[in-house]
Amino acid sequence: MEYWHVNWLHDFPDEPVTIYSAIGDDGYETRKVHVYRDGRTVRADEQHESAEIGLSEIPVGDVAEVERQPEFQASVVTRAVFEDAWKAAPWPPRDS
Repeated sequence: MEYWHVNWLHDFPDEPVTIYSAIGDDGYETRKVHVYRDGRTVRADEQHESAEIGLSEIPVGDVAEVERQPEFQASVVTRAVFEDAWKAAPWPPRDS
């Protein structure tokens, strides 16, 4: 298991600016947290997804590949850092 912290550098008002991801040994996300510009957070796992947040449907690749993209600042963090973000974020609202 690997844990990522990704800052997404953009001007989209309704998109997250920080993403925490738990990545399984198979390269797929198992859990994710979005942090928005206004401080709002939301989390997702396989049982809790919505139109706002969901897990990647393809393997995410290597954190170094993400870091090479100019719109992202990506790094591996400790499980404790990820778990703190996870515990602080609520589940997404149920879609209608």
